[in-house]
Amino acid sequence: MPFPAVLAWTLGALGAAALTRLISKEWERVNATLHPQEPVRVDKTVRESLPMLRRDPRTGIYRPD
Repeated sequence: MPFPAVLAWTLGALGAAALTRLISKEWERVNATLHPQEPVRVDKTVRESLPMLRRDPRTGIYRPD
């Protein structure tokens, strides 16, 4: 007895969704293992104390302001 096409497509779509979910969970697990801590946030006052770079129009080189 041949498999109905609609049923085959439905099972294929469900399988693809399950595989996508499995890969997504594994991706998150590996990234959590490789990068366990949160990214470092730079305080706004620290950022303001850093010199800005401005382009010298004559030479094209970026220099601290």
